[in-house]
Amino acid sequence: MSVFAAAVHAYQRSVAGPRAHRSGPFVIRFDEHDAALPFNYAVPDDGTDPTADEVAALVETFRDRGRTPRLEYVPQAAPGVEPALLAAGFAVEGRFPLLVCPPETAVDAPADASVRLATVTSDAGLWSAARVMNAAFEAPEATEHDVARLRGVLDKGGLVAVGTDTTTGQAVAAGQLGGPHEGVAEVAGIAVLPSHRRRGLAGALTALLTRAGAAQGVGTPFLTPADDHAARVYARVGYRKVGEALFISLP
Repeated sequence: MSVFAAAVHAYQRSVAGPRAHRSGPFVIRFDEHDAALPFNYAVPDDGTDPTADEVAALVETFRDRGRTPRLEYVPQAAPGVEPALLAAGFAVEGRFPLLVCPPETAVDAPADASVRLATVTSDAGLWSAARVMNAAFEAPEATEHDVARLRGVLDKGGLVAVGTDTTTGQAVAAGQLGGPHEGVAEVAGIAVLPSHRRRGLAGALTALLTRAGAAQGVGTPFLTPADDHAARVYARVGYRKVGEALFISLP
């Protein structure tokens, strides 16, 4: 098991926070207000080989809360988990590259100069970020809970950034960097409205968060691009593959 794989797992467990649930060799993050898959998942203990009964108990814990049984983790850190899940009927959602970029190696990428990028901390700024993220990812309209979730990112030492069209004053891009755990944090939620895509904003936002994270104690920012196109965007600002993440759930 690589040191990085263990560090990512430790970070994921920290994101679950003090309300994390434990079921056997799994730590579970639940969002009681939002059933969306990215906010409800389990992370296995490093090196565990779960039994069929432990997997069944994990499934029951998710079902009891009306959530889809699901994991997001680094298979290299717990190679015995995937076979046990597949035997229980789980299906792989996707295997995604884990990309890392030390802040000092982040590269500026060309972006639309008419969009101003900046980190935000005000309620208005967080509302703007939430609205852009939900619209870009085709989620329901942003609510107070979405804003509270972003406020929680800031409370843990993370960052939220917004891109504003200087012509219209409209927020058109957003992203976040989680609060660090032992110097590790995830760049996530990089979102650009359809009207402003292919203007370099996703890469520019990522570079901004990567660099600004150094002042927050993030020496190892990582991300998991959803597809090859996104991976190329992040590669242009300095991110390089160091491993793989597995998303897997029970249909």
